[in-house]
Amino acid sequence: MPFDFTAHMRELMIDVAATCDELRHVDMTRVAVAFSQARYSSLGGVQATIRPLRFPHGGRVLERANAAWEMPHVVIGGVEILYVVEYRLPRFLLVPFDEKLGTVVHEMYHISPKFDGTLRRFAGGKPHHTGSRDRYNAVMADIARRYLARTQRPELHAFLRQTMQELTSAHGGIVGLRFRRLRPRRIR
Repeated sequence: MPFDFTAHMRELMIDVAATCDELRHVDMTRVAVAFSQARYSSLGGVQATIRPLRFPHGGRVLERANAAWEMPHVVIGGVEILYVVEYRLPRFLLVPFDEKLGTVVHEMYHISPKFDGTLRRFAGGKPHHTGSRDRYNAVMADIARRYLARTQRPELHAFLRQTMQELTSAHGGIVGLRFRRLRPRRIR
């Protein structure tokens, strides 16, 4: 039976949110977990992204003088989704375990403490990474280490110790949720 990557990631992220004080505001019932194919399988490049499904002011529609845009309306199992976290495979599964877990925390930390479909913002020129991506990633790595020390469910992150090739060989393939075109569309 193929390995359901997004179901396993969802269970892990539920545990991370329940275990880490900094992420307790994340309601995983309103976060979709997906994957996409990395254009190149090299280590360089984006490993994951988070897509907020609200504009910075919290609405689904953004009006400007000569145009208007609407965020996609995503409903899964009757529940409206506010965020989509998408992992790029195989790239995400090629990096070391600690970096994978740090990436999970990194994307979850972007979720606004208000949990309103917007991203957490910081003062300065880089409002999503505190002015320094390296500093931001160091804080995320610390949260990930504390998660590992506190979790009561270590089996949930065991699969992150494997590469895509290992998971595919062991399970005959990888499946999961995928999205297309999760960008705002112009409505006027």
